[in-house]
Amino acid sequence: MKKALIAYIATLLAFLLLDGIWLGVLMAPTYREQLGSLMLEKPLLLPAAVFYCLYVFGCVLFVVLPAASLQWAAKRGALLGLVAYGTYDLTNWATLRGWSVQVTVMDWAWGTFATAVACTVGFLVAKRL
Repeated sequence: MKKALIAYIATLLAFLLLDGIWLGVLMAPTYREQLGSLMLEKPLLLPAAVFYCLYVFGCVLFVVLPAASLQWAAKRGALLGLVAYGTYDLTNWATLRGWSVQVTVMDWAWGTFATAVACTVGFLVAKRL
């Protein structure tokens, strides 16, 4: 139980840090330019918090805890990110006016990378216990 909790906290912190830099610093102007009227002035914190908590729970349950090696954690984390972010981005591209192929590819690649890194961090921290 302790290992799972520490893995969860480490994975969550890594994912929040990465996504905070991506969304808040690096890509904010691009998302505003590309998505325009689809974006809220201020994001709703409750659904965002629920997303992060649930997504990281999935990362820990399906990747971090079962991982036997660093490579396995990174590859399976990337696969989870590919599937999860692909589902989100492709659905948005298929259903939302103004959601471009450029945003789809950019966000999908980011989600794949960020999930792989966060799962790897979670694995490394949990392994040290």
